[in-house]
Amino acid sequence: MVEKISADERKKISQWADAMEVITKYDPSSDLDISFYAKIVESNTTIPVILADNKGIITHKNIDSNYLKNEKQLVKYYEYLKQNSKPIQIKIAENDFQYVYYDDSSILKQLKVYPFYQLGIVGLFVVVSYFAFSYSRKSEQNQVWVGLAKETAHQLGTPMSSLMAWVELMALDNSHANEDTYIEMRKDLDRLKVMTDRFSKIGSIPILKKENLTEILQHSIDYMKTRSAETVIFNFQQTKPNFAKLNVPLFEWVIENLIKNAIDAMEGVGQITFQTRQKGNTILLDISDTGKGMPNVLFKRIFNPGFTTKKRGWGLGLSLVKRIIVNYHKGNIFVKESMPNKRTTFRIILKIAE
Repeated sequence: MVEKISADERKKISQWADAMEVITKYDPSSDLDISFYAKIVESNTTIPVILADNKGIITHKNIDSNYLKNEKQLVKYYEYLKQNSKPIQIKIAENDFQYVYYDDSSILKQLKVYPFYQLGIVGLFVVVSYFAFSYSRKSEQNQVWVGLAKETAHQLGTPMSSLMAWVELMALDNSHANEDTYIEMRKDLDRLKVMTDRFSKIGSIPILKKENLTEILQHSIDYMKTRSAETVIFNFQQTKPNFAKLNVPLFEWVIENLIKNAIDAMEGVGQITFQTRQKGNTILLDISDTGKGMPNVLFKRIFNPGFTTKKRGWGLGLSLVKRIIVNYHKGNIFVKESMPNKRTTFRIILKIAE
């Protein structure tokens, strides 16, 4: 575009020079009408031009006012044009010539630099966007690490509190140190081992084995049932065995997190229903609760790290659940449906193990 406008300005100045040549040579005694040529000369209102001969400047037009403040500035500008532009020669008489020097119009000068301004603005936008994205990612990572630390403390807190209580009880009265006491302490120690195993697998590729999904699901339900209020009812009718490639500690963590979320949504009162069925080469597991539900706009956001609808919490549970199902088990998890104050259903899709 700059080249086209520059060529067009060169053409206009050539016409201006031709018109000036006719006017300069004009003989008043002739019948030539020079009004047309005068109009051509006057029509140039944008292109800076200087008409000069071997002795110096004769006339000028459209020169920036900064160069007209004094004669030295004008002469300096004239010398600049002589060095940087190709003059147009006007023949006045034999061995008598004048020269037209011109500069780019202000519009053409602006057009030349505008792309650099645009690139600068785009570059600035890219830099700001990069730092904003980087800051956002760092904040998200920090939030995840903080949440993971809180989740670790939360997961380990229950069995540790139980063990401390048993130890205090034994210290007060050794008669309580019977076989049942040791069995319960062994359960809590096993639980601590499971927690350690779970967190050690986050960030590494877990080993998947062919497992009976129905049995694992029942085991997780039994564990959470003994640690939930009697007002929480668990509904699960075991069907025929459904085999999938699973990592048992991580998959049980998924079920426990979903159950905890369901209990929180129901505020400790309601029913949690589990249904499994096969569809093609996949197993569909639906987990429904009779809680307060959620709007459709939150169906995807609830899996984002740090997002939570609870007054207390770090929003890490469901993000870990999705990571375990999608990244480690190559399955899928999503909110199938949610009706306000009626129910919410999560669906897990897993491939059948051959």
